[in-house]
Amino acid sequence: MAKILIVDDQRNMRTTLAMMLRGASYEVDEAADGEQGAERGATGAYDVVLTDLRMGTKDGIDVLRATKDAHPLTEVIVMTAYGTIESAVEAMRLGAFDYIQKPFTEQELLVKVAKALDNRRLTGEVTFLASEFKDRYKFENIIGRSRAVREVLGRIVRIAPTDAIVLITGESGTGKELVAKAIHANSKRGDRPFVPVNCAAITETLLESELFGHAKGSFTGAVSARKGLFEEADGGTFFFDEIAETPITFQAKLLRAIQENEIRRVGESKAIQVNVRIIAATNQDLMIAVAEKRFRQDLYYRLNVARFQLPPLRERREDIPVLVSFFMEKYSRKMGVRPKLHESVLDSLAHYDFPGNIRELEHMIEQAVALQQNGIITADDLLPPPASTPLGPGGAGGRSLSDVVDGAERAAIEGALRESEGSRERAAEVLNISPTTLWRKMTRLGITFESRG
Repeated sequence: MAKILIVDDQRNMRTTLAMMLRGASYEVDEAADGEQGAERGATGAYDVVLTDLRMGTKDGIDVLRATKDAHPLTEVIVMTAYGTIESAVEAMRLGAFDYIQKPFTEQELLVKVAKALDNRRLTGEVTFLASEFKDRYKFENIIGRSRAVREVLGRIVRIAPTDAIVLITGESGTGKELVAKAIHANSKRGDRPFVPVNCAAITETLLESELFGHAKGSFTGAVSARKGLFEEADGGTFFFDEIAETPITFQAKLLRAIQENEIRRVGESKAIQVNVRIIAATNQDLMIAVAEKRFRQDLYYRLNVARFQLPPLRERREDIPVLVSFFMEKYSRKMGVRPKLHESVLDSLAHYDFPGNIRELEHMIEQAVALQQNGIITADDLLPPPASTPLGPGGAGGRSLSDVVDGAERAAIEGALRESEGSRERAAEVLNISPTTLWRKMTRLGITFESRG
């Protein structure tokens, strides 16, 4: 049974609230003023503290601070009268879960309390993950409190000790490599090499040599024999990022290497045994790629043993405040500054769709921390400017979401191409995507750009 503390210096109000909450099967205690409320809130005996904002010498802010300083997991809801909304917003900035404005109905109160209790439960589970799992399972860079994140962490713990091949799918920027590294770190191969390769960043002519190695003189420029990345990963984990970008002609050789645990260096006939665990990732729908004959069906089924589907950030918005806090701390420490977020920032971010997902959010925070001037970061410092077309019944100027995303991609690509003087390779680096992906996006969007150098 959840336990709730009511703090209010008006006896009738305390009695009424206690009746409402006890009627909903909550255990309720009462405090007659802010001093008593702060003392009881600091004991940690309560799941939720419901406190009036305006009281005597000690007010609701004092109750909030005493409670959260002693027991951060206790949720605090502040009750406000007309004209004290600014103080309520300040209370939320200091850690209150929510506020409720008087007069309110019983239903409004019970909904607020239920949400606070649900958040306390989730935060408690995340804290457990932070204190227990992160030390034990090296999850320090996988941030979030959503159900989706907790499910991913749980699956990592179950899959990691096995040698099962893993396929990680999801949009760009959702953290696929972080999940791959966590799986490796928690496997029996954790003390052996983790070798990642971006399949789209290596040209087709060099891909086989890079992965399998080559013999001396096997092609022009091969002045000596060289180990491939597969051999470098022997005993450890090999991570294929953007596996869908591999040429169809190479996929048969890759399939054989995975099935037989052996490779042949370019220019040699002798097979070399390798012992690697395979993890692959892609931002594409491989079944569509198979249907379009861009990806071998047998290779798809060989890879699709243990599947992780990472959701986009827009589908796990409850993780945005946690991620913002993590990135603010990371880049504030890195740059030696301590800016604060304006109170409107989190609300604005919660309504943004993040086409670039977590990577986009991280770059937003990094840039805002680097460029801040007055110690305050506002929503305008983070979010891209809105479309110039007035909003209409159809959304952003009557445009669909795909139109908005295409427009943002077009602007980013054209800007990167200008910055790199038309070099697709350098533009791809700026955008943190592969040259092949950049070329495909340019073709789809009809972007042409002449190199100036």
